[in-house]
Amino acid sequence: MRTATATAAAVTSTLIGAGAAAVLAGRYAADAALRSEPGRPPAGSPRLVVHSAEGDRIVLTRSLASLRPGVHGLAAPGVHAAVGPVLDGVPHDPATVVRRLLRVSHGSLEPGTRVTLTPQVYSGNPRTALGLDHADVDVPGELGPLPAWFVPQVRQTWVITVHGLGAGREHPMVVMPFLHRLRLPVLSLAYRGDLGAPASPDGLGHLGESEWRDVDAAIRYALRYGARRIVLHGWSTGAAMAVHAAERSALSGRIAGLVLDSPVLDWHTTLRNLIVARRTPAPLVPFAVRAAESRAGLRVDHRGPFADPGAVRVPVLLVHGPDDTLAPWAPSRRLAAARPDLVTLHTVPGAAHGAMWNADPAGYEEALRRFLVPLM
Repeated sequence: MRTATATAAAVTSTLIGAGAAAVLAGRYAADAALRSEPGRPPAGSPRLVVHSAEGDRIVLTRSLASLRPGVHGLAAPGVHAAVGPVLDGVPHDPATVVRRLLRVSHGSLEPGTRVTLTPQVYSGNPRTALGLDHADVDVPGELGPLPAWFVPQVRQTWVITVHGLGAGREHPMVVMPFLHRLRLPVLSLAYRGDLGAPASPDGLGHLGESEWRDVDAAIRYALRYGARRIVLHGWSTGAAMAVHAAERSALSGRIAGLVLDSPVLDWHTTLRNLIVARRTPAPLVPFAVRAAESRAGLRVDHRGPFADPGAVRVPVLLVHGPDDTLAPWAPSRRLAAARPDLVTLHTVPGAAHGAMWNADPAGYEEALRRFLVPLM
């Protein structure tokens, strides 16, 4: 009897220990998924090997990523470059892909260099990368000054750009020349956790749940310095931040429209995708998701951005596509179907998360032009 009791106690202790270990491992995986290093692509971003880079051509390992349409950045430690479309009809090894090499911003693309395909096409600042005059400004935020670039123009409708996961304020430079041609001032914001900005108190990202207050601070700054109306243009979690600002800001009445690129509208699925992308063992994924929900302040009953389509009160341009493996596009389709009076969905097939402009710059900018002109 005593032996059986001791055995049962030992088994129970082992199970409790294993359960505690799983919870701790899940929390570790959750923190890793929520801790985004500024300028570093999210986990799971495809890595490619440079075979050669000469003149205006670059040869990369053949993969679904290297075959993606459009214009993209290539990033590695100390290296940034931009590539254009795949070049058909150029002799090459079947295991490789030849693309147009647009420029090498810094570093060098030596054979064997492992690079990440990224939506960030430009490196530097609006003046050095695009030839656009700008001012370096500080937006007063609740945690401290938030660095931003202000690109002036003559209209009183300002566009505030808000980058997303694994990006920085360099990413929105892809649309700055277009917005400049429309004579729209642009405020490109760095928010909590970004380089030069205050850290989040817990060092983690919250999928926009707390970060939206930095967007609110940017709205206040823009209105203080001459804006009459605001268009928020957000990517990924930046899109979620824009929605939260439209729903919660005391100044939401001054928001004229929202441009949401690859928006994180289903935070539960995005959390799971982030955790899986970090190669978390399958048995730990449920623990990690629950831990991430708790760490990010997202309760089980928490309502995501525009969970109620009736909350949409301004024109919205959704730019999304079926190949986004991080933020599912089904919620974007449902929102557009529920509110055709205010929501327009521009679908971009073949585009990765946050890379809708990259896959089809001309189509993206035409959709953006049609949306913005009535709001100017």
